Amino acid sequence: MIYRCLMLLSRIICCLPHSVLLSLGRGAGILYYKFIKKQRERAVEQMMAGLNISEDEARKLVRESFINLGTNVFEILYMPHLNKKNFHKYIEIDHLERLTDALAEGRGAVVLTGHIGTWEWLSAAFTLSDLPVTAIAKPQPNEQYTRVLNDLRATIDVEIFSRGTSELLAAARALRKGKILGFLADQDAGPGGAFIDFLGKTASTPMGPAVFACKFNAPVVPAFILRKPDGTHKVVVGEVMRFEDHGDTDKDLYDLTVRMTRILENIIRENPTQWLWFQKRWNTPPENQHIKHHTVKAEGDQQ
Repeated sequence: MIYRCLMLLSRIICCLPHSVLLSLGRGAGILYYKFIKKQRERAVEQMMAGLNISEDEARKLVRESFINLGTNVFEILYMPHLNKKNFHKYIEIDHLERLTDALAEGRGAVVLTGHIGTWEWLSAAFTLSDLPVTAIAKPQPNEQYTRVLNDLRATIDVEIFSRGTSELLAAARALRKGKILGFLADQDAGPGGAFIDFLGKTASTPMGPAVFACKFNAPVVPAFILRKPDGTHKVVVGEVMRFEDHGDTDKDLYDLTVRMTRILENIIRENPTQWLWFQKRWNTPPENQHIKHHTVKAEGDQQ
């Protein structure tokens, strides 16, 4: 029932002008901010600590971040409307050649991104530019929501590997075929993550981007989608990063993860209203760390 209702809503929304979506999203975001107290207060607390700002300032910024989130929801439902002819009306891409040049090396590309802006449209910007996109996604708590998201992603030709399945093998095959492998690297990674300072507090950080870059000698390309003042979007593609092999795999992976974390931090600090501040980013305390030793190599073991 939920699936059918949301897919029907998507069809209706796709008939509306984008300007109407912006108004609907603003209204939904304001309501969410007013009535979802738990997430609102967590966001305010984490923003105060992460940006070292006052409560009043944090509340203003968090309200805007909820408005951005509300708009994101409607834009995700709007994805079937996007196509190669019209997406440039909504999305500008800066330095796409950095990604295409990385893919031209023939080893695929690890795209580093986060829950910033309308992140699902980042994939659309690339697939509608004729680039092959895959990503590892965490299933939603409700299976019907997962099904909706995956069907909407399919309309923009994004291949999704669900966590908890054989996603690692599938992701490895994607890189070998020269595809983009996207990582949302701003989530709590549990006891097995790399414990790194993130916005002023130690956080368990995913090492997946670094591990895949190491194992397949794949370039890492930071890319983020940011909402512009007029409600449209700009995709910012950063300089290519690479795994640097200094002979200590564990340390080298950790160091690359630190470099990537600093990029995420900078984007969030520069665009604080476009990040999901209420997510449980610092959920795993450092004392729960489970030390892992990585044996992957930059070259070899690729077949």
